[in-house]
Amino acid sequence: MKSKVIQGDCLKVLPTLPPRSVNLVFGSPPYEDARTYDINFNLKDQEWVDWMVEVYRACVPRCKGLVAFVMQGRTRKYKWSCTPALLVADLHRAGFNVRNPPVYSRIGIPGSGGPDWLRSDYEWVVCVSQPGRLPWSDNVACGHDPKWPVGGKMSHRTKDGKRISRTIKPRGKDGKLLNQGYRPPKKVNPGNIIRCNAGGGVMGSRLCHKNEAPFSEKLAEFFVKSFCPPGGIVLDPFSGSGTTCAVAKKLGRKYIGIDIRESQVELTNQRLAEIVEETGTESGAKNDCQ
Repeated sequence: MKSKVIQGDCLKVLPTLPPRSVNLVFGSPPYEDARTYDINFNLKDQEWVDWMVEVYRACVPRCKGLVAFVMQGRTRKYKWSCTPALLVADLHRAGFNVRNPPVYSRIGIPGSGGPDWLRSDYEWVVCVSQPGRLPWSDNVACGHDPKWPVGGKMSHRTKDGKRISRTIKPRGKDGKLLNQGYRPPKKVNPGNIIRCNAGGGVMGSRLCHKNEAPFSEKLAEFFVKSFCPPGGIVLDPFSGSGTTCAVAKKLGRKYIGIDIRESQVELTNQRLAEIVEETGTESGAKNDCQ
């Protein structure tokens, strides 16, 4: 399948794609009725949740691996809408294979906590996959070197209370040494709190600000590196300014972008052309997601 950007309603376009034809679905839907997106989008509360369940229902059969969407609820009159939590619960009740949601952590908008609450510094990444182990993942692609040696600060214990990080030398019935205990990995799993800067100058492209709600390339890079194999296909049903497609292209993956607005399809194509102009290649520069 070739890379492409399609104009249309994702709920109508997705059924036209072959089953399990993409490796990763990643993007960010409209955040309830926070913006109309020039198409009078005004779903909120349970209506929004019901719509998103149908989006997952359309995406999952087309994807071999992970389906992940970045989202946040809205606060009105000191009350949170709870839509990400309600969506997770409804997906679970509907029989989807829900994964423990990662958190996208960034410095929130000043004043977003109102006069009495805390600033909103994170968003949910609601993830669903086919049952069982993912067919491909590299969960240390954005990892780092171990911070502590054996016996250092990091530790946990077994059911009998013994420290797992202590040096142990278990032996078999014949008395032979079985192993040398805990050995630190070369790279550490980065965990499910994904920290990214946001705002002007750190999003990856100036073109992203022509969209109402861009997210950082670093966030998309984390999921593309971790959950789409080199040469695989990344699908974004809400392409917007083309962040996911651009990152896929930079990292040597194919992409499918879908957006209902012609203006955003044109913007995505501008973004993709920008990569070739900057790097002189189709799969451009290396990014660091650590």
